Amino acid sequence: MNNQEITILLVDDEPDILEIVGYNLSQEGYKIITASNGKEAVSTAKKETPQLIIMDVMMPEMDGIEACEKIRQVPELQNTIITFLTARSEDYSQMAGFDAGADDYISKPIKPRILVSKVKALLRRVKDNAEVSDILNVGGIEINREEYKIVKEGEEISLPRKEFELFYLLATKPGKVFTREEILDKVWGNEVIVGGRTIDVHIRKLREKIGDEFFKTIKGVGYKIEF
Repeated sequence: MNNQEITILLVDDEPDILEIVGYNLSQEGYKIITASNGKEAVSTAKKETPQLIIMDVMMPEMDGIEACEKIRQVPELQNTIITFLTARSEDYSQMAGFDAGADDYISKPIKPRILVSKVKALLRRVKDNAEVSDILNVGGIEINREEYKIVKEGEEISLPRKEFELFYLLATKPGKVFTREEILDKVWGNEVIVGGRTIDVHIRKLREKIGDEFFKTIKGVGYKIEF
């Protein structure tokens, strides 16, 4: 997939931000479409099915968190990468965004070179995602990546996007120890800054929802999953 085949939806209520971000990304050859609030973002995403959405958090009509949640409910947009464009860096905001289904954050003020680099890194995930099997069956658990659905013993388990992606990553190679650096790179992206305990918090939630016995902590290294 070359840049001309990639559509990026920019969502912000500040025209200057749309212009700056849109200009820098269009220079890279991407097709750029815009929306000025969350409601418009949801309808535009349904119509255009972009590969990447860059969305402000604080907006009128509907904020970015709610818009992200609604977008994630659309089956055709399950694999769309969503990153928030925000000046808010509190852990609470980040966790709320990840729980809503966001993949990453880009901080304001925008630095064009960093923005382009981050977007290229995010879009590499689109390519990587397309090369991985959509359904895994391990340890009696079915993991459907296309539908972001997990079924254990006939019961469907609902997971926020980042928990799902972390579980899916570990389940692709049962017994393999994934280092913390590998997990951050593959689930959060190697350019995103998250709190030191982010992985631990997500693993704890997975233990509670799927079963403590499956997850093994390798002290000082990372985590693995065994069925």
